[in-house]
Amino acid sequence: MANINTPAKINGAGLSRMSPTAPSSTHSKILVLCIDRDDDIGSKGGIETPVVGRDPCINAGVRLAIEDPEDPDANAIFAAIKTYEELIAKGYSSQVALVAGKFNRGIEADEKIGIEIQNVLSMYRADGAVLISDGEDDETVVPVIQTIVPVISIQRIIIKHSRSVEYSYAVFGRYLKMLAYDPRYSKFFLGVPGALLVATSLASFFGLTKEALALVFSILGLAFIIRAFDIDKALSSLGRPTPTGFIRIFSTFAGILIIVVSIANGLSSIPNEAIVPNMGALHIITNRIIVGSFVHGTITLLWIGIATILAGSLLSNWFKGSILTMSDILRLVVLALLYIPILQFTSVLIERTNPFNLISSLLIGLAVTLVAATFLFQYFKNRKGGEVLKH
Repeated sequence: MANINTPAKINGAGLSRMSPTAPSSTHSKILVLCIDRDDDIGSKGGIETPVVGRDPCINAGVRLAIEDPEDPDANAIFAAIKTYEELIAKGYSSQVALVAGKFNRGIEADEKIGIEIQNVLSMYRADGAVLISDGEDDETVVPVIQTIVPVISIQRIIIKHSRSVEYSYAVFGRYLKMLAYDPRYSKFFLGVPGALLVATSLASFFGLTKEALALVFSILGLAFIIRAFDIDKALSSLGRPTPTGFIRIFSTFAGILIIVVSIANGLSSIPNEAIVPNMGALHIITNRIIVGSFVHGTITLLWIGIATILAGSLLSNWFKGSILTMSDILRLVVLALLYIPILQFTSVLIERTNPFNLISSLLIGLAVTLVAATFLFQYFKNRKGGEVLKH
């Protein structure tokens, strides 16, 4: 069963109650929109969106409920139909529609929702929309919708659960099952701990207990790098022989190789006289000569390696026409602006130079970053606006 929150009408600066008895005098045609941001209706129900009309939406909700009776999106679809019927009964001119994003959510999902809403509006010229969602994730797309049609009401569907302990355990069990079988989560929630357990066991078996901690940190660091730079996605793209996939995989491997070489170069840059026999790890990381020499020897190749990975991502998104290009450009700008401050940081450690030069470089870099971010945001905003007008 579902409980529908009291709708609120959005009017410019504030919120006001939507009249329960009389049709609105400011909105003659109201579109009831059900949002499925992660596209459960497509991935589970096999239904293409947008779905427009009462009967098609009922069929979509029934199909999704049959495929996954526990999915709250089915309740949201039926709540949208109920809201539509209530509006019709009160004398409104109304239509109901179901739009969906993409499985991985994110910017591409929001873009798809925006395009589908424009398609719906080309069939039904509404001047206001009532948004039906099953949680905050679907409501994050509200700014996208408001650029296309005014949102006059937002209704969140709250699923009623039993409060008994047995049902709490059942819900907890479903989340554990999701962590175990959903590939989006299982490869890190199970794969990384599993690799740590195997590595620790093998190290103990071969009597390498002292090296076990270093091995654990190495595996964790590798997992963080893989997730941070989307290396797993780049590897999966090998199964799809597209130009963008090959660009990503080549730039990622090239960047990793350069990063490994930079670490080796940094280690060889440490003066022999700075290393004392039986020197503890704490003394090593607090020794300004060792840290400064290592960073100075690493920084150039390390920055080239990271820039190679980011440049591959930039080219891939550029060819696809994705708005993520803006983020890639900003990452490269920030990377370039941080190079001089880090070199000055090594000079402060090794040569004890004036730290105010470092502070001034950071402030200048921050100012340039703000200017670049503002310029890129306006550029892509105007470009996106032009594309919307063309459609």
